[in-house]
Amino acid sequence: MLPTDTTVDVRDRGARVALLPVGSHEQHGPHLPLATDTLIACAIARELAAAHPVQLLPPITISCSHEHAAWPGTVSISAPTLYAVVRDIADSLRKSGVPNLVLVNAHGGNYVLSNLVQESEGLALFPGSADWRVARERAGIETSALADMHAGELETSILLHTNPELLRPGFETSDHEAGERPHLLTLGLAAYTESGVIGRPSLASARKGAELLAGLVETFRHTLAALPG
Repeated sequence: MLPTDTTVDVRDRGARVALLPVGSHEQHGPHLPLATDTLIACAIARELAAAHPVQLLPPITISCSHEHAAWPGTVSISAPTLYAVVRDIADSLRKSGVPNLVLVNAHGGNYVLSNLVQESEGLALFPGSADWRVARERAGIETSALADMHAGELETSILLHTNPELLRPGFETSDHEAGERPHLLTLGLAAYTESGVIGRPSLASARKGAELLAGLVETFRHTLAALPG
């Protein structure tokens, strides 16, 4: 999860874009670790860095997970704190000669990052909904983005590919479909699931995980093209 570059490596690469993985520390049902979103954000960022001349940063591991507060282990920071940390990192990068920062976000609860990107020059948020749609189609993900909300087919597939040793037994029998969730922001996820799962992890596979990451690498070029300089 931590880059091993030296300062000389970074200097010689001369990257104009840095990647900041943004994860979370929250429940992911009985079969996935609390660090799932961080592991996924780092996996995406590593694949992107292997394909493009960018500077890879260490991840933000705790973010806005208030909707998961009902489960032990979940830890959150406030949206203004996350906002401030990302802004400070972007300012620091500019001082060292890197004008652009891509936030590689793997937690839907961090929607405050969209506002930050809109307000700031040289920032981008990846993957977006269009990127995930391409990746889902490439991987053959069977559940929809609405149904596959948390600890389901997509997230379980990526960890089966990147970190299979971290999965606990039982994902094959942990499916839970919750339908519409109109009061999620008010009531939290616990109003719609007892296990913390919303989705069908039983459909997950390592092959799907690999194809999901490959699909995101394919669409990342559009994000790079949108950044100045």
